[in-house]
Amino acid sequence: MHKASLFSFATVALLLLTATSTHSFADVVETKSGARLTGKVVKIDGTAITLSTDYAGDIAIKQDEVVSLTTEEARFVRLSGGTVMAGTIAPTEGGKIQITGDDGVIITSIDKVAATWAPGSNDPAMAALATRWTFEAAADVTGKTGNREQFGTAVSARAKRIGPTDVLQFYTAYNRQEADGVTSADQFKAGIDYANNFAGRKSWYMRDEGGFDRVKDIELYNLAATGLGYDFVKREKQILTGRFGLAFRYEGYRNPASEDVKSFGLDMGLHHEYLFNDAKLVNDLTYTPAFNDFTNFRSTHESYFEIPLMNPEWKLRLGLSNDYSSQPGTGVEKLDTTYFTRFVLSWQ
Repeated sequence: MHKASLFSFATVALLLLTATSTHSFADVVETKSGARLTGKVVKIDGTAITLSTDYAGDIAIKQDEVVSLTTEEARFVRLSGGTVMAGTIAPTEGGKIQITGDDGVIITSIDKVAATWAPGSNDPAMAALATRWTFEAAADVTGKTGNREQFGTAVSARAKRIGPTDVLQFYTAYNRQEADGVTSADQFKAGIDYANNFAGRKSWYMRDEGGFDRVKDIELYNLAATGLGYDFVKREKQILTGRFGLAFRYEGYRNPASEDVKSFGLDMGLHHEYLFNDAKLVNDLTYTPAFNDFTNFRSTHESYFEIPLMNPEWKLRLGLSNDYSSQPGTGVEKLDTTYFTRFVLSWQ
């Protein structure tokens, strides 16, 4: 009996300790509708409170619907007036909250909280103003022997500078494919793209791309364009941006029977990105008709699905690209389609 009593006491004590520990690390959010949600407050951004839970993942709760908030761990809190203080948050009289830290106590309301962040991390507002560089290098190699000899390789690189309101990109790529000793692709390109988000969803851009395509008999081409952009969709997991501007298009052919293209024209494009957790779907489309002949245009398209590998810096990209010229050089097909499986290394 004595051993049984000790065992029962230990079991009850363990259960109480577990329950107490679970409660001590739970943040609590109460809403106007009477809901009482527990978990861990990940962030507050001035419009919503993100609560991480074991039962429903991350939940975004509208900040103006919250009537009570309790946090157990100290964090930095920035109020709408600019005051910053580190401390815990607890409800107080009159529907207010109090922030308690080493520097004292502040009484305020939930709607005045503009942002929170964990100790050791940066203020989200300052992080948004920081400029950062990202880089990627990609390669794919294909080959086949036996009834048909085939070999192909494609390499590309991109550097992107992301600022608070602008994005600058440098990129280059080379693709060469051979089948039974016959070259089916031999193309090179390098370019620069700059976009400045000057107001809300509106932006302006400049871009320039040049290179060659020997299979299409293009010795040298260049496309320079500038215009305006608009974000039709601009969400955390989805972007759809349209562009409309003016361009100068040049295509010089090796074959003297083909007439070189030298013309001003329009520059239109669509860029779409959609994030699926760690995976990403990207679609790009451009259309550049010439002013002197609108039936003379070039259109490019690329779509790919990107998934991370074991190391998150390495990714696998599956996709296809199309390059269409309405009036190609003599003896050249209008459309080129490429299917690719590409390994991508990205870093910051």
